[in-house]
Amino acid sequence: MTAVLCSRFGLQHIEVAEDIASDTFLKASENWAIDGVPENPEAWLYAVAKNKARDYLKRIAFFETEVRETVKLKGPDDAGQDFDFDDQTISDSQLAMIFAVCNSVNSVESQICLALQILCGFSVEEIANAFLTKTETMKKRLQRARTNLRNDSFQIKPLSEAEIKSRLDIVLKTLYLLFNEGYFSKTNNRLIRKELCSEAVRLALILTENSLTDTSQTNALLALMCFQSSRLDARIDGSGETVLFDKQDKSLWDRSLIERANYYLVSATNGNEISKYHLEAGIAYWHTASADENKWQHILQLYNQLILIEYSPVAALNRTFAFAKVYGHEKAIVEAEKLNLTGNNHYHELLGYLYADINIEKAVNQYEQAIRLTKSKMEKQTLQKEINRLKGDNRI
Repeated sequence: MTAVLCSRFGLQHIEVAEDIASDTFLKASENWAIDGVPENPEAWLYAVAKNKARDYLKRIAFFETEVRETVKLKGPDDAGQDFDFDDQTISDSQLAMIFAVCNSVNSVESQICLALQILCGFSVEEIANAFLTKTETMKKRLQRARTNLRNDSFQIKPLSEAEIKSRLDIVLKTLYLLFNEGYFSKTNNRLIRKELCSEAVRLALILTENSLTDTSQTNALLALMCFQSSRLDARIDGSGETVLFDKQDKSLWDRSLIERANYYLVSATNGNEISKYHLEAGIAYWHTASADENKWQHILQLYNQLILIEYSPVAALNRTFAFAKVYGHEKAIVEAEKLNLTGNNHYHELLGYLYADINIEKAVNQYEQAIRLTKSKMEKQTLQKEINRLKGDNRI
């Protein structure tokens, strides 16, 4: 909705578009609570947004002095005619918005932060958590990024092939971060936020529908998202706690999503490049191949390649887990301790898992350190339950 409105107002007036979108959902919350949800809620929302946009253009004097030339309307009666919310307009506007926000006038990190806020609806707190920084610091960074976009006077418009190629990497990274926040959320006391995963998949699908953005990297990222999404229902139990991979009920895996992931992974091979998304999609593929006895060797090999392409603490810890599956926990402990990620709760959680069958006291100590470091309420409960199990106490 914001993207379509901005395609008419211009991104320099993005706050106007955001306000209209917010007012639309506010009106829905008020009306639907009394009258019930309409038969076609999406059409209802777009109709209200269109009317609010038309009223705004008619009502505000600022439209006559500053915006009229920008949007090139003939008169008040024309004000609402171009706010079409058909599927093609929505798709085109969102694609244009994605690349407009990912503008080199801002640093790469600021581009990602701004895109997460504007395109994906992240709160300042969620973005700050994703980048491991303070909320107030992130708020100032976002304000500066918005100011830079206004000063650059850019518009939402079709981009050249060169512009798309120069910005696609940052767009894919943004969607990757969005999906990760949903897949393993650090906020809102929820371990999994399916709506964020779905939003990331939806935006990635938009990229595959355009010939200039339907690249092997885009397909690899979409394959990764589909593979991971297929196991969402199995990753948490009825009380909302984490279920480790080994204990997941595989009947809950979504086979249709796995099939779609396989399709996109094959599509991702139509090229010569191998990106981190290809490798991570390959790792996710082998996780779903439960019948293959050599799958952990394949996974470890892929992690070895991933570490060389782009090192990250998460990749290093996941590689160590795969290493344990291939070579045993004792050797994996040596590998894990080399990482020395003492300020990372997942590091201590991994060591707790590795020590569980070797030294219960050390395992409990590691889990307790992980509890102290994590912000997630659900993760704390899961870790405490594991501690209780190791101590022979079945209480939660």
